[in-house]
Amino acid sequence: MTQEDGELDSLVRKRIRALRVAQGWSLEDLATRARVSQSTLSRIENGRQRLALDQLVTLARALDTSLDQLVETATDDVVINPTIDVAHGWKRWPIRAEPGMSVVRQRLTDPAPDNPSRLRAHPGREWLVVISGTVTLLLGNRRFRLETDQAAEFPTMLPHAVGAEGGPSEVIGIFDRDARRGHQRGDGAGDQAARPGTRR
Repeated sequence: MTQEDGELDSLVRKRIRALRVAQGWSLEDLATRARVSQSTLSRIENGRQRLALDQLVTLARALDTSLDQLVETATDDVVINPTIDVAHGWKRWPIRAEPGMSVVRQRLTDPAPDNPSRLRAHPGREWLVVISGTVTLLLGNRRFRLETDQAAEFPTMLPHAVGAEGGPSEVIGIFDRDARRGHQRGDGAGDQAARPGTRR
């Protein structure tokens, strides 16, 4: 067995145990679901029994996952550095697990717009987390006040805009592919008011 094979073997065993514990199951619970003996499962988790493909398929099914996910190798690309959009003051991190999604961190200094014509709508979904200060979220005909550590999730087909309330604030926005595209396509003043964190 190569070192790489040994590392994968160890990773799979740890993953089986971690998935079992996350479900709140004892060895007996998972053994019953997978139709293996409790002692066999214990030996698999502790590295005292060779991993067999048929057992891994059965265990993956019992753990409500797939064989591919169970034997997925660890990635070296854990740390992601942001790209900087100087014009808008954005820091953006792509989410590799969901192509097209991205995370944006922005400092807000301007209040939300008073003029409804400055709200923007486009396909997609957005998540917004306030990491400092207070934020006003305009969503359709409604107005929400978000404090530090509060979050909002909404479809971006609702006309929306975000602004600081009572002083600067910082937010993290998570955009699905369509929402990210919608924000990137904007080029007018109304767009800028609707983009989380964009200074006007």
